[in-house]
Amino acid sequence: MVRRALLPPLNPARAFEATGRLLSISKAADELCVTPAAVSRQVRALESYLGTPLFVRQHGGLELTPAGARYLSDLIPLFETLREATLAVTSSSPGRNTLRLRSPATFAVRWLIPRLASFHRLHKDIDVQVMTSFTPLDFEREDIDAGIQLGDGRWPGMRTLQLVRNELVPVASPAVRLTHKKQLATQTLLHSMARPDDWMLWLRAAGLRNVSATDGMKYETSLLAYQAAIEGHGVAIAQKALIEKELADQTLVAPLGPTLDRGDYTYYFAWPTAKPQSSALRAFRDWLSTLVAI
Repeated sequence: MVRRALLPPLNPARAFEATGRLLSISKAADELCVTPAAVSRQVRALESYLGTPLFVRQHGGLELTPAGARYLSDLIPLFETLREATLAVTSSSPGRNTLRLRSPATFAVRWLIPRLASFHRLHKDIDVQVMTSFTPLDFEREDIDAGIQLGDGRWPGMRTLQLVRNELVPVASPAVRLTHKKQLATQTLLHSMARPDDWMLWLRAAGLRNVSATDGMKYETSLLAYQAAIEGHGVAIAQKALIEKELADQTLVAPLGPTLDRGDYTYYFAWPTAKPQSSALRAFRDWLSTLVAI
């Protein structure tokens, strides 16, 4: 089977978007059907044009700079719109099967996208289109087949599959040198505007009454807050399932307790009960079920 890229020919922004999502030149090259050298050249050209680095190398891998994280957050919705337009044309071709999903950006970048390659290996005939937004799913108004949403999983007109545990934990760069939770009173707290209550809930569970749950730096998404923590700008409150890689390679550390488990309030894969389930949706749901059962 000849693989066809989902977007028109390579350009610097497209090379950066793929590299930023996957945090890998080689994986981006594989997705874009070009050589790693071609991707590297395009990323360097973009950094030169913008006048700022977009990546730094950490422990043999890539990490986004704060400027790179902001730029990626802005580019992802634009490229998903372009993919949508492309798939609208190509999905009418014989043998093509499209599954349209929507997810919060941080969950898409940190959890879903790194795992999608295994789905594509199993189902080469299914094109998965991922759009990003943290607004509530609305299957009556949106042209999507399913989505990922944060909440308790009990939503009218939807069936759901729980994907991860929602464990909250403070994280920081090792350079910050946190050893005791009382040190948070003198640290800059990093907040996600998409999850404004996380610090309040954790501080309350930790019994820290003298630490403001609202002061500090605020970012549009957790993705940006995590990157700011990696760069040493403060302490972020993180969903543990979304920073496994950073904890493993110690670009982020979590030296403080307790970990706050929010129980059933977490991320769910959701699909509408009122619409027939396509073979692509069933295949994707079954694949997710095998992941969460591990």
